[in-house]
Amino acid sequence: MYHIISIRDFEREDLDYLLDRAEVFETGRYPPGLLKDRLVALLFFEPSTRTRMSFAAALARLGGQSINVDSVEASSIVKGETLADTIRVVSGYVDAIVLRHPKEGAARLAAEFSSVPVINAGDGAGQHPSQTLLDLYTIRKSMPLDGIDAGLLGDLRYGRTAHSLALALSLYGVTLHTIAPTGLEMPVNIAVELRERGVEVVEHASVEEAIRELDVLYVTRIQRERFPDTASYYNVASSYRITTQLLEGVRDHLMILHPLPRAGEIDPAVDRTPYARYFEQARNGVPVRMALLHEVMR
Repeated sequence: MYHIISIRDFEREDLDYLLDRAEVFETGRYPPGLLKDRLVALLFFEPSTRTRMSFAAALARLGGQSINVDSVEASSIVKGETLADTIRVVSGYVDAIVLRHPKEGAARLAAEFSSVPVINAGDGAGQHPSQTLLDLYTIRKSMPLDGIDAGLLGDLRYGRTAHSLALALSLYGVTLHTIAPTGLEMPVNIAVELRERGVEVVEHASVEEAIRELDVLYVTRIQRERFPDTASYYNVASSYRITTQLLEGVRDHLMILHPLPRAGEIDPAVDRTPYARYFEQARNGVPVRMALLHEVMR
C-alpha cells in the first residue's frame, strides 16, 4: 500500500516521476474516468481552502467522489474518540484518506491504522508533501530545478511548507538562502539534515540582503495559529514585506512563490509584476493532486 506522508520518503526519481505525471494530467492527455467509482475521505481537522478544494477538484476531474469532515467539532473526536479509531472506521468506508491535522506526526500515525492509502495534507509544523510537489512543479515549468538559488523567507520554524520544500530541493543540488525573523529560524535538526545532504545553506539577516541572488523566493506568512500566545505573534508580525521597490535589480527570471494565504507580507502591487507566480502555483495544485490520487489508487 502506497502512503504519501513525508518528502523524506521520496528519492529524486520518485519526485520526477510524479511531476511528469502531473504534466500529463495538466495537458489532458489521459483517459476519462480513471478513478470512477472511487471514494476518498477528506479529513481536515484544521482550516483549509486551497488544499481541500484542490483535492476535491482533482478527484472530481478523475471521476471520483469525496466525503468530508471539515473540523474537529464535526467529528466524534469531540466525544473522545482517538485519531487511530477514527482512521480505522473511516478507512472501512473509502478507497483513500486525505488527512490534515494540527499535530505533527498525525499522518504517520494514521497510516499505521488505515487499511487504505493515506495522503498527508499537512500535519502541524511537520510536513506538507502535496504542497511541495506543486511548488516543485511550478518552478520546473519555468526553469530546471538543478542548481538554483532558492530563498525561503518568513516563518521557517513552524512553516511545514518550508520544511518540506527545503528537503525536496536538497535532492536537486540547490543553494538554499534562509531569511527569518528572530526566533523563527529553520529548526536546527532540519538545518543539520540539509547540510548532511550536501546542501549549502546561507543564512541572511534580511530579504534585501539576499533577493538579488535568487532564482526563486518562497515567501511564507507568520503563522499566528502556531504561536503559543498573541504577544509572541505580534512581536514578529509585519517584520518583512515584499514590495515593487524591493524588486528593483532582481534577476529577470525571479519567481516569487507563496503557499497562501498571505497576511500582508506581499504587497498586492507585486501581483501585477512578472515575478508573481503564487496564483499559478495554487492552480497547479489540481494536476499535481490528480497525479497523487491516481498514484495511490490505481
